[in-house]
Amino acid sequence: MTGQRLMWILWPSFLFACLLEALVFVVVDPGDLRWPGLLLDWPPQATYSLAFFIFWIATASSSALSLFLAFGTAEPPE
Repeated sequence: MTGQRLMWILWPSFLFACLLEALVFVVVDPGDLRWPGLLLDWPPQATYSLAFFIFWIATASSSALSLFLAFGTAEPPE
């Protein structure tokens, strides 16, 4: 995978993960999050960080799949 193709995946997914992070935590208080039956007693920064990386991985997977479906294994036109 070329560096350019990698940036086509990572940069938009990073921006969208930032947007998702802001939108989710405007509505959700990290101190009120629960895992089935258990209160997550994590510092807010840990919750924000974990959520951001989960959002980034999910959106990067979506971008990679879109790029793969558009071009397959062939190099995209320059």
